[in-house]
Amino acid sequence: MSQVIKVEHREDAGRGASRRLRRADKVPAIVYGGELGPVAVQLEHNDVWLAQQNEWFYSSILDLSLNGDVQKVLLRDMQRHPVKARILHLDFQRVMADEAIRVQVPLHYMNQENSPAGKSSGVVIMHELTEVEVSCLPGNLPENIEVDLSELKEGDVIHLSAITLPEGVEIPSLKLGPDHDVAIVVARKLKGQAESDDEIESEGGDGEADAEQK
Repeated sequence: MSQVIKVEHREDAGRGASRRLRRADKVPAIVYGGELGPVAVQLEHNDVWLAQQNEWFYSSILDLSLNGDVQKVLLRDMQRHPVKARILHLDFQRVMADEAIRVQVPLHYMNQENSPAGKSSGVVIMHELTEVEVSCLPGNLPENIEVDLSELKEGDVIHLSAITLPEGVEIPSLKLGPDHDVAIVVARKLKGQAESDDEIESEGGDGEADAEQK
């Protein structure tokens, strides 16, 4: 489901105009790309602040509504204040239905707690990637990609190429060669825990031997 972001046209440009907008709780932004020229717009800061707390704001096609004129866009850049909880500027790129786009899409790791590795004591499951860049037509863009970890065992390593992608979606980096097929999940037993388990097993064996001798 498309998310609607309401914007207003802005006439003034420059740093001074942007500062005045921010003092009025507005966020300056630019919309560019496609067959139209760049358009300067502004948004309500509170609306942007609420939207940016959601995953879809960064990886979904947004419906940018300017006085009822709706354009499909992607968020391409967001500038934040280095100290204050303020959004300073946004860049939106128009998308065309018949042109492929590249977008960073979140990875959702599923069923980890029910996997053999998840149930094993002392095993640490590391998520090496939290998102991946995909290429697809705008209509095929997924909000996220699920990675099933239900069969993950101690010592397993899951690579980028193992991800099950939706139809019409591909990972461009995999075309660059095997060196780009990076690990996304690693299930590793802590070294200290492994040594501790070996000691326990060794001590248990000696105790049984002593009991037999008695």
